[in-house]
Amino acid sequence: MNILFLIGGLILILLGANGLTDGSASIAKRLRIPPIVIGLTIVAFGTSAPELTVSVASALKGSADIAIGNVVGSNIFNTLMIVGCTSLFAPIVITRNTLRKEIPLCILSSVALLVCANDVFLDKASENILNRVDGLLLLCFFAIFMGYTFAIARTPSTPPTGDSQQFAHPTEEDEIKLLPWWKSSLYILGGLAALIYGGQLFVNGATGIARNLGVSESIIGLTLVAGGTSLPELATSIVAALKKNPEIAIGNVIGSNLLNIFFVLGCSASITPLHLNEITNFDLFTLVGSGILLWFFGLFFARRTITRIEGSIMVLCYVAYTVVLIYNA
Repeated sequence: MNILFLIGGLILILLGANGLTDGSASIAKRLRIPPIVIGLTIVAFGTSAPELTVSVASALKGSADIAIGNVVGSNIFNTLMIVGCTSLFAPIVITRNTLRKEIPLCILSSVALLVCANDVFLDKASENILNRVDGLLLLCFFAIFMGYTFAIARTPSTPPTGDSQQFAHPTEEDEIKLLPWWKSSLYILGGLAALIYGGQLFVNGATGIARNLGVSESIIGLTLVAGGTSLPELATSIVAALKKNPEIAIGNVIGSNLLNIFFVLGCSASITPLHLNEITNFDLFTLVGSGILLWFFGLFFARRTITRIEGSIMVLCYVAYTVVLIYNA
């Protein structure tokens, strides 16, 4: 039964990702909204819904390691595995604005979590806890992020000087199908529903298999649950890149990472304090390092483009991280 959940969930995730990308890209084109804004909001909210559901439910059930591990593991998976795999299908072009503002903001969110989760080191406390104050602080950061995103939406979508050659190709604009309003809305709602339900099926199947094998909650949260809840981001980013919408692909990853830390963990910690038992600084520093690696690859080498070689390096980094986790389990 668990294997059927895995397969069924994966099919729903792939179908949902395709519908969500088509619907959101069509609305972005019709309203002349920058695609990066769509990626940071509609797509990111939809693909982060599984993380929100799993983390809040885990927090209420007292499984803090799954709640926190889900977010930390998902963000590492998003940055290294999703960006890496997506660039293998089609190189990802990053705008100057994303490189200078959104990615650094993503790194800042990881640093904020690292600071909030180090009570033992910073305050000489008996244990590391994400308490309600930390949760409310993260939600305040989330409000600032949303304000910034809406500010982007009010600015003209014309690319800055120097980016025009990369983003002003008519052929890329033609790749976006202009759908009727009702069909775009149906694609988005149906895609979100398929992503959420498919993610839940996948997580239930993966968790059931893992627990039957006697794997700890922290490993489940950091790997299987994180990978399962990040499948919507993976599918959406790959589909967006193949459809010549690189800004939706990268915006989806960055937006999901920010939402996972600021909103998902903020809500979870505000509901009930989260005790960090087996989630260590190794995991948190890996999270910070993955964001820095993305920024580094985007800033140097191939002129704001994540190439297949860089994507391969990111995938290998994630594989190495997973091997270390399993080895130390």
